[in-house]
Amino acid sequence: MLVSIIIVNYNTFKITCDCIESVIKCTRKVAFEIVLVDNASPNDNPDDFLLKFPTIHLIKSKENGGFAKGNNLGIKAAKGTVILLLNSDTVLTEDSISMAAAELQKHNDVAAITVRLVYPDGKLQHTARKFRSVKNELLDLLRPFLMLMPYKKRVSLMLNQYFKCDYDTYCDWVSGAFMMFSKSILNKLPEQKLDERFFMYGEDQLWCYQFSELGYKSYYYAGTTVIHINNASTAPAKQLQLLKKFLALELDIMEYRKGKSLYYYLFSFILTAKEMLRYYIKVTVYKLFKYRIR
Repeated sequence: MLVSIIIVNYNTFKITCDCIESVIKCTRKVAFEIVLVDNASPNDNPDDFLLKFPTIHLIKSKENGGFAKGNNLGIKAAKGTVILLLNSDTVLTEDSISMAAAELQKHNDVAAITVRLVYPDGKLQHTARKFRSVKNELLDLLRPFLMLMPYKKRVSLMLNQYFKCDYDTYCDWVSGAFMMFSKSILNKLPEQKLDERFFMYGEDQLWCYQFSELGYKSYYYAGTTVIHINNASTAPAKQLQLLKKFLALELDIMEYRKGKSLYYYLFSFILTAKEMLRYYIKVTVYKLFKYRIR
């Protein structure tokens, strides 16, 4: 088995170098190649990566086509039978790639697999998720009642933030920060590649939904942990911009799944009201107590 690790860089030379160094240092039990795609970074000289890492396969995109398009460029050049999409702001501390690859081989019904992701301070990121629905958005408003349920019952119903990521489980979709799948599955997609309709954010959920349409599941593997820097320190004003973007993406995905039906409009109203209320609660807590709610 050869794992092709696709990393997309855009103006993050130091962070990307840290990621590559951690992959080379930690990956021991599986053969791998690193395919680095530079998305036309205006402030990075992509050739500098080759000076530090002469064994990587460097692809210099002529444009910043976004996360999906960048990954597709890397996949096109990949020689491995297994693909790992790895964010440039991740750091490995153990042989996570070998462990995830071994786990993937155990599940013929699984398209995409991810692992436990944490922020640099050790706090958990929720990477095993359910597709959004009207029912679950309404249930999410009743958190005190959900917390009275037995833990595994609550997890099976909701996943997401209700799951401590403390055991392996099937799920609807997994994080694109560490997403592993067999390259052959792409041949079953309409264009034989990952969907590029989103420039950045939302792609992972869309891809997993498209995998599910083919009859496959997604899987969360708790046996290893990867650090993912993410945007944990983003300022509140920037968080509002991201929230609005995420809301628009969620509605685009729901439209893809359900069309512009009554269900879609009901979902849109509930999700938007809930997430905006949550945002202003977060901002208020931060202003009063300097505590950032994730």
